[in-house]
Amino acid sequence: MKKETIVFTGGGTAGHVVVNLALIPEFLKDGWDVHYIGSHKGIERDLIEPLAGVTYHCISVGKLRRYFDKENFKDPFRVVKGTFQAMRILGKLKPKVIFSKGGFVSVPVVTAAKLRGIPAFIHESDYTPGLANKLSFPFAKRVLATFPETMKFLPEKKAMWVGAIIREELFQGNKTAGLNKCNFTSSKPVIMVMGGSSGSKKLNDIVRDTLEHTLKDFQIIHITGKGNVDESIEKFGYVQFEYVQDELKDLLAATDMVVSRAGSNSIYEFLALQKPMLLIPLSKQASRGDQILNANSFQKQGFAHVLEEENLSKASFMKELSEIWANHMDIKTKMRTYKSEETKDEVVKMLKNPKKK
Repeated sequence: MKKETIVFTGGGTAGHVVVNLALIPEFLKDGWDVHYIGSHKGIERDLIEPLAGVTYHCISVGKLRRYFDKENFKDPFRVVKGTFQAMRILGKLKPKVIFSKGGFVSVPVVTAAKLRGIPAFIHESDYTPGLANKLSFPFAKRVLATFPETMKFLPEKKAMWVGAIIREELFQGNKTAGLNKCNFTSSKPVIMVMGGSSGSKKLNDIVRDTLEHTLKDFQIIHITGKGNVDESIEKFGYVQFEYVQDELKDLLAATDMVVSRAGSNSIYEFLALQKPMLLIPLSKQASRGDQILNANSFQKQGFAHVLEEENLSKASFMKELSEIWANHMDIKTKMRTYKSEETKDEVVKMLKNPKKK
């Protein structure tokens, strides 16, 4: 009996990959032939290519910038080239369904899927849809939303609110293993600081500048982003990692509170794990403002405190940490109302029966 085939796509940032990482094991477990279409040099290749049972395919990618750049003249040709490459790959694989997590690599794939008559499902994580997903909407069968508020920004006949898709492995962490990895004690609370897959200089600097004060009350796991570890800093209760993958579940199990940017996938994972958050979203000057909307939504629901980057200082940072810790049990009580398990099961069923209305 011939295996069913599914193709995943998405990339550019870790946030455009982690949902795929949550879904892929469900299809491998059920004997599907799993393929991934990504870029030559994106983070998706680093995260997906090592996975056993998944075949990775590279295509040309155009960034389609919102601002002027000389590369803008080349990008449409790259997108067209990527679409033809995706057409060839899909023609050979003949998948039953495509799942797209967004990022510019997904645009040629979803376009090619439409041309090949293959149903494509898009998952939009953020409060408002990104440009790549907006370009792909006309070619998709369904557009799935994480935030209920996102529905008003999506094509009405295709939109469906499902919630966040969380990696099952994150619930399997071992607190003792996480503490041992960092050489931490169990008698002092742990803060995990994450600035996104590429890191945040401003966030990294503020963490290091306040260590003398924060280490009196907390231990700190600092995920700095690639190339951002400062090996000159050696303090008991402070440990740095460029990026964490396999050990993340254990480190999160050891974590009592999180300081993070406000990418949707990450903050929903922290919510599912009931980790009170201090969110420092990317500013509007550095982004389209989606992280600010994500963070504000969580703050309104009582899951997080928000400190905008423009107001970030040593004093404001330490004040927020103290206030969150003083109220962390109340925050965790509110977090218990959120249930994540049903979402992944619903999406898996949808993808296995893509022609069902």
